[in-house]
Amino acid sequence: MPTLKRLAALLAAGALALTGCSLEDAATGDTVRVVIGYQSKTINTVTAGTLLRAQGYLEQRLARLTEDGGPAYEVEWQDYDTGAPITAQMVAEKIDIGSMGDYPLLINGSRTQANERSRTAFLSVTGYNARGALNMVVVPPDSPATGLPDLAGKKISASVGSAGHGTLVQALTRAGIDPVTGVEVLNQQPQVGASALESGQVSGLSQFVAWPGLLVFQDKAKLLYDGAELNVPTFHGVVARQNYTAQHPEVVDAFLQAQLDATEFLWREPLEAARIVAEGSQLPQEVVYLYNGPGGTSFDATLKPGLLAAFADDMRYLKSIGDFADLDTAVFADDRLIRAAFAARGRDYDAALADTTNRTSGSGNELWVDGQDTTQPAGNPTDLLRAVKSTRAQGKTIRAAYVVDSELGTRWFADKAVWLRDGDTYFAFTTPAAAGRYQQAHPAARAIGYDQAVAEVRS
Repeated sequence: MPTLKRLAALLAAGALALTGCSLEDAATGDTVRVVIGYQSKTINTVTAGTLLRAQGYLEQRLARLTEDGGPAYEVEWQDYDTGAPITAQMVAEKIDIGSMGDYPLLINGSRTQANERSRTAFLSVTGYNARGALNMVVVPPDSPATGLPDLAGKKISASVGSAGHGTLVQALTRAGIDPVTGVEVLNQQPQVGASALESGQVSGLSQFVAWPGLLVFQDKAKLLYDGAELNVPTFHGVVARQNYTAQHPEVVDAFLQAQLDATEFLWREPLEAARIVAEGSQLPQEVVYLYNGPGGTSFDATLKPGLLAAFADDMRYLKSIGDFADLDTAVFADDRLIRAAFAARGRDYDAALADTTNRTSGSGNELWVDGQDTTQPAGNPTDLLRAVKSTRAQGKTIRAAYVVDSELGTRWFADKAVWLRDGDTYFAFTTPAAAGRYQQAHPAARAIGYDQAVAEVRS
């Protein structure tokens, strides 16, 4: 295993080759500063943001470098609602490392490449969903809409350039609706869009995690479209300015190592990680755990081929929203530094690259009883209903119940799901459209409310 100093030298050589900087250009004073842009409420980035910051993994690793004879390090964390302002600050050379979703990553690479000092590289993934379930469209609770076509001609709130907007563009296109002329997209920050939805100013909102889950959990919205219907991977990842990496390779390595620390902690302790993230983001812990619990987001730092293939295909999105410079995603995505981080801790990167299992293990069907610091897993939706029924019979309060969509595999709130009964078996779906597809193939299945399903299920 290489020493930290040897690893830093190796990283410096690679980074300097990318930027053309010399070692003299990388000279620093007594204190090395690193500015990190993150999104506290974006659950898929917590291993490079909220959780990482709260646990202090980066600062701890940098302190060890100082103890080994290196300079002092100063870390500044800047919190944003979306990836766009992080990219703007990286273009201005004011943020060194950032994390954001796949579509914002494309914009980041396109916007920063013109200037050698601001040019970035995509270094690692934070979290992903192989089908695209991390982005969703919600509507008001009393909306008559049952599918995306019902929003044709309506106003929809989205953060243009975000992962949620990218999903909306793809979904509308597949539904035969022109994403430019077929709807009116209001470019709004997530919290502004949430207020617009609640006040009736828009008919729908398309956003990334955790906004759809949060609004549904708060009974301020219902889910209309699950991004998993696209069956296209969506992910979030880490970018760093190449110039900064060339000057301070040990800092970028420490960041990637710290991201792996946070990832492995989340694998081991997903409920505790949800508590920490909830505290740092001011999101309800039940909402955080929806995404980082078993069957939720796959937290994995490797640059998987399937994700990169989808990433390259997403380039069409840039052309649909403005005049962006072409981006060679194969060059922008650089796995050399994350490979080195794996090697430094004795992990096999290629084995992890090939592994597509969700390391936060479990079926995704899960019951969380109020007052308990552990959860109760269930094998399938029917078993979950039995567990809910038993818990209610004992007079206990249920804090949250999670169920996996029977068609798309999306983890969702059981009491917000659309339920069908087919004989003695119960099926849960995130949207009416998904339930309708099942009923078309299984005419005997009938719709049933959640509470009725709990009452009827056989113990």
